[in-house]
Amino acid sequence: MGVFSPRVRHRTERLVAMRPRDFLHKDAATPLNEHFVAAGAVCRFSTNSEPLLEAAHASFVAVTPTSAVDFSVRFWVDEGRSSQPPWPKPYVRGLDHLVFAGFDSGSSMLADLRTRRVIGRFSAAMAADPKHWSMVVFPMLTSIVAGTVGLVELHSSCVSIEGGGLLLMGPSRSGKSTLAKALSDAGCGWLSDDRVFCSLNEGKLRAWGLPRPLKLRREAGRWFDDYRDLEPTDVQNGERVFHCAPQRLEQQHVRECEPRLLVCLDRQERDEFALMPIERSEMQRRIEGELLAEDREAVRKQAEVIEHLLSLPCRILRYGGRPQVIAQRLVGAFLDGSDGGVTGGTA
Repeated sequence: MGVFSPRVRHRTERLVAMRPRDFLHKDAATPLNEHFVAAGAVCRFSTNSEPLLEAAHASFVAVTPTSAVDFSVRFWVDEGRSSQPPWPKPYVRGLDHLVFAGFDSGSSMLADLRTRRVIGRFSAAMAADPKHWSMVVFPMLTSIVAGTVGLVELHSSCVSIEGGGLLLMGPSRSGKSTLAKALSDAGCGWLSDDRVFCSLNEGKLRAWGLPRPLKLRREAGRWFDDYRDLEPTDVQNGERVFHCAPQRLEQQHVRECEPRLLVCLDRQERDEFALMPIERSEMQRRIEGELLAEDREAVRKQAEVIEHLLSLPCRILRYGGRPQVIAQRLVGAFLDGSDGGVTGGTA
């Protein structure tokens, strides 16, 4: 039997005494437990914070507890953390099946995509900031777990017309939010701005949104009277914008609908309205190009959803001019094409 030298024995005793810190407090008590539907996936949510539970109620739909859970979340709030807003830009790092998201020095979460479990700790100040949860943390959480629970995330806005979903896809500054606002003013239900999650429910395609405010840029005053001569006061991604909360929209905010038409936006400087078919392969490329890298099983689940999306009428809209005029023509095209034969032409 070997004998440690005094120096080695001293170092060993120090290592035993230094217990590893539980950075995410994964064993902390989280006695507040509820179940929610988050963008079509069932989540078991537990925390030790009443404000955080209230934030979850504002973003997700509370449901009766069930054993059929798609993913679980345990968020512990550290009352001893003294961080305060404004919050820094979050960052995300992934390694194999683990994804780490940091929100500030005292707030972070770790997702295990194999077990579909998410744990995290947050400062009391961040837990008490419902806007940050609805705008940043919960959307990021949903994006991280989307693939592993069979959701396809689209860079899209979505409105509901007579119960059917009109999805408006496009890159930043393609006019998704502006058209969504104009469509809502025209009587459409408003589901989501910028990000939409699609899933299969008993073989039927569903589109889900999170109740984030609709973002409008400074030029919104040019098109909408309620923003004319006003200066945007909110800041998102370093840009001053207007945030239009769902309750301010003309129609009630809806949380889900059945997609009926998928439109890719191609914004022009001149007045134009041309709604034309798009090749299936091109639409598939656009959808898949936005998705995060996933494991084989997640890719299989997403492929089923994508197949249903590609079975919809898919169009490209080359447009320009007043969004109210474009919105009216889109509603007309949607209703005329409810049997799948959407038509279009130049203005």
